[in-house]
Amino acid sequence: MSDTQSLHHVFILMGVSGSGKSAVASGVAQRTGAAFLDGDFLHPRSNITKMASGHALNDEDRKPWLKALNDAAFAMQRTNNLSLIVCSALKKQYRDMLRDGNKCLHFLYLKGDYTLIEERLKARKGHFFKPQMLVTQFETLEEPTDAEKDVYKIDISATLDDVIENTIKTIHSVAETASEGCKV
Repeated sequence: MSDTQSLHHVFILMGVSGSGKSAVASGVAQRTGAAFLDGDFLHPRSNITKMASGHALNDEDRKPWLKALNDAAFAMQRTNNLSLIVCSALKKQYRDMLRDGNKCLHFLYLKGDYTLIEERLKARKGHFFKPQMLVTQFETLEEPTDAEKDVYKIDISATLDDVIENTIKTIHSVAETASEGCKV
């Protein structure tokens, strides 16, 4: 790739557990042909072992994982026209780590209130739901501010199909307007 070629866009679908990140990303990928990576697949063995034993990850545990996601975004933006990565990215420092060196990376914040997400989690069949897990997610969430110009809010209160369509429209709009800044 020459230095004058455009990079392709990577969108990180972010939000609390139960906001629909995986379902929306999967639907968008199916309808657009986008590459799709579930960020959880890149957790190092130590994180998987820790979570499997019932312990929450701390910021230090997340650093190698976020670095791996940053590297994946870097590779994906060079090989795919459109890439989607699912990652909660609840804190600004996590989003900053993901942004580092990735010029065409954008965030799609799947935004919903506690009650809506709690209802959806309770309705999931075959899903173990602990209310405290959702409380912790909302306590950890540092909602993106207007200063984070690369974050686009997606209202998840509509049906899944409508959220997927709204996400696709947002992706197309961002890709059209942000392409000039996506040079190596």
